[in-house]
Amino acid sequence: MLAMSADPRAHLGRARLAIAAAFLTQGLVFISLTTRLPRIQDRWDLDELELSGVLLMMVLLAGVGSLVAERLAPRLDSAVVLRAGLVTVAVSVAVAILAPTTLVFVLGLAAYGVGLGLVDATGNMQAVALEHRLGRVVLPSCHGAWTLGGVIGAVLTLATTDVPWSAIALVAVLPLLAAAAPYLSRDHGEAATVTETDVPWRAIVMVGLALVVFYTVDTAAATWGPVYLDDVFDAPEELVALATLPYLVASGLVRLVGDRLTERVGAVRLLRIGAGIAFVSLAVVVAAPSWPVAVLGFTLLGCGVAVVAPLSFSAAAALAGRDADPATRQARVDAVVARFNQFNYAGALLGAVMTGAVGASSLRIGFAVPLVLVLALFWLARAFAPADELSAGAQDHTGG
Repeated sequence: MLAMSADPRAHLGRARLAIAAAFLTQGLVFISLTTRLPRIQDRWDLDELELSGVLLMMVLLAGVGSLVAERLAPRLDSAVVLRAGLVTVAVSVAVAILAPTTLVFVLGLAAYGVGLGLVDATGNMQAVALEHRLGRVVLPSCHGAWTLGGVIGAVLTLATTDVPWSAIALVAVLPLLAAAAPYLSRDHGEAATVTETDVPWRAIVMVGLALVVFYTVDTAAATWGPVYLDDVFDAPEELVALATLPYLVASGLVRLVGDRLTERVGAVRLLRIGAGIAFVSLAVVVAAPSWPVAVLGFTLLGCGVAVVAPLSFSAAAALAGRDADPATRQARVDAVVARFNQFNYAGALLGAVMTGAVGASSLRIGFAVPLVLVLALFWLARAFAPADELSAGAQDHTGG
């Protein structure tokens, strides 16, 4: 009997490692690409507006991938769709890196955008399902695994500036390995049909706006940070990834302790403190007199915005799962997570495209976009009360 009762926990432990591996792989591959944007610009002779167009295409197709996940996950299981997304990422990244022509490169990035959306949506579905089965907040640490992968990706970029471009395609092996991990399977005992009226979209949209702000800031830092150091300060080419690396390290450290931090401080208060730090740090980035000062600003920024995304998914899932039986809750949550993921791409669109477009003459002006938008987090933080309720419920459940 003891072995049988321990088995579910062991299964959830393996699933948690698998989900963390998926997040880590996604972060590693994404940051491996974005920290090489200056090199990509040189290789394909792209200016800022052309690069913005390519990034726009990738973001829009990531949104398509997320919508595909919304349709497929209830039928096939989010674990199956996650594996398919990881394989898509692996193949498309290899194609984009080894592309012999600009057209093949663009097609590879287009396919990567779809895979990105599939993995983003289903990875968060898996994390939310794990959070509910464990009965405690775990999304910050899951997103921390993404950040850890990003740190590894940035370090690899710094360490491989002189390797042949084709060797970078080896990064595609990692998503293939992650596709074989033991993810959570859906309980098919009872099917539940979810309609638009079942889901409290109005409350969820408020949380979604905070996610838009976060991804505007995050994508601006990850995508344009290296270009900012390169163009504005003429930093050494082998050091431009430092715009991203300290940002990711700081963000990752906060996320890895974010589960406990949320339970102790509370989601609403934690977000408002982070918003203040983010505003100051972006002001430092915009006004920086030298690239080391800009790097300091990016580092503080990572501390400020670290938990916005994971707590957004926690709050949205908590809203979706209220007053529902387990089968209906799971159906609602999967539908909400995939749709909610669209806020991710709206923010990425603002961060990647608007920062580049507004900052076409100077990226100092471009980084004023996230500087202004981050102020909205002070007001939007009140919508995160459901994440605090989830923490309180988890503590009561654990105590009982």
